[in-house]
Amino acid sequence: MAQHGAGRPEIIGDAGEAQRRVLTPEALDFVAALHERFDARRGQLLRARLARQELLDAGIRPDFLVETKAVRSGEWRVAPAPADLDDRRVEITGPVERKMMINALNSGAKVFMADFEDALSPTWENVVTGQANCMDAVRRTIDFTSPEGKRYALNERVATLVVRPRGWHLGEKHVLVDGAPISASLFDFGLYFFHNARELAARGSGPYFYLPKLESHLEARLWNEVFLHAQEMLGVPRGTIRATVLVETIVAAFEMEEILYELREHAAGLNAGRWDYLFSAIKKFGRTGPIFPDRGQLTMTVPFMRAYTELLVRTCHRRGAHAIGGMAAFIPSRRDAAVNETALAKVREDKLRESRDGFDGTWVAHPDLVPVAGAVFDEVLGDRPNQKERRRDEVQVTARQLADFTVPGGATTEGGVRANIDVALQYLDAWLRGSGAVGIHNLMEDAATAEISRSQLWQWVQREAPLADGTRMSAERYRALRDEVLSSLERGAGDSRLPEAAMLLDELVLDEGFVEFLTLPGYRLLG
Repeated sequence: MAQHGAGRPEIIGDAGEAQRRVLTPEALDFVAALHERFDARRGQLLRARLARQELLDAGIRPDFLVETKAVRSGEWRVAPAPADLDDRRVEITGPVERKMMINALNSGAKVFMADFEDALSPTWENVVTGQANCMDAVRRTIDFTSPEGKRYALNERVATLVVRPRGWHLGEKHVLVDGAPISASLFDFGLYFFHNARELAARGSGPYFYLPKLESHLEARLWNEVFLHAQEMLGVPRGTIRATVLVETIVAAFEMEEILYELREHAAGLNAGRWDYLFSAIKKFGRTGPIFPDRGQLTMTVPFMRAYTELLVRTCHRRGAHAIGGMAAFIPSRRDAAVNETALAKVREDKLRESRDGFDGTWVAHPDLVPVAGAVFDEVLGDRPNQKERRRDEVQVTARQLADFTVPGGATTEGGVRANIDVALQYLDAWLRGSGAVGIHNLMEDAATAEISRSQLWQWVQREAPLADGTRMSAERYRALRDEVLSSLERGAGDSRLPEAAMLLDELVLDEGFVEFLTLPGYRLLG
């Protein structure tokens, strides 16, 4: 354990040379100042989330806010996009792992989102070395040599770097302020901003962020206050920061305009974070809403997902902000051309729908998908950086449409139960071993997709969901199927943490109370 002077955080853990580079006394003072100024407000907002959930559990349906009607009806626009964040037609995402960062920056995508959140298993080493990797990426000194001797380095032209810190709900247990964990959001943001804001500005760019899992415009207001204070502390011009908000909670969908308004001098756009959005819908309405069908049937074309994305594009373009589409998670196979052909056709169809709906760009999880998605958006955009001029004023989405979870022809099947158990166990095993972005069945799974799997299992068990074969789901049936899937996975596993993954999944599925995020109990098991 390393102790710092009075007023500085206490650091628990040692990530080697990266820690000495990143956690300088000045950097620690900076993040501690942010935490001490804003953490109490963060706690209030987290308690407000619980209060809102109580209302939803009582059957009170969400609606657009009466008290912010003037914001929605007013005439205002967000700040113009910086030059290197104006063309966002393809964005690639991935964890802050050194080789993956180099490949993503070199992928040909316009933007790379370096992820401290759902694609990263937040071990202390991963978090600290991730910050060091970002410092090197900003200064273009990042390189990597594989054990086989292959060297990776940056090309002359690279994607614009955007960083996603962890969400408001998480603490960083390795950094204590007054004996309590520091806000992981403020820790991730603060270190990146402290080390890189001035360097980025000198290079003609800026500190750009993706903000995850916001549930209200008041949470966006807190981020804006953090931005203002951080810029003032370092003498960085006001408005240098740009932030794109992931609309990945269903309650945030009712406050899109207000979220942009709160961040308007720092706002860069909204993103349709489809997987977390589905998870949020199940979480928020798991007790009182309908039984959600198999994950594979929850596509972007079901009515409530269409309503959400249509409203997002209309909201962004009305306010001069970028609208960024959802993730294409397919990982091309090196051995099965038929699998690739079918999957790439679905990727193209998905991106064609987004581009025609008015999205200015989209997400992919693998470098091989950059040219696929890029070709689709090139057809629509041509030489234009975006299509913000498409106002979509004809779109009229009601509160009822956003919260109508009817899925025509939807069904819950034993195959869907098995698939969710399989994905959840494989992902949790990898996450506990330090990997947060995991290829499973030719899809890039992260914490968001694992959340869908476990939240569906929880709802199906707690509500004794009727299955397509005429039987009902139960805790006993879950345990039996979990044992079968676990046994099959263990036969093919080498060094694994599958038994711990199974115990964690049982906690998430069988507890009567819904655990807010799987990363909360999972984090206890990480180093």
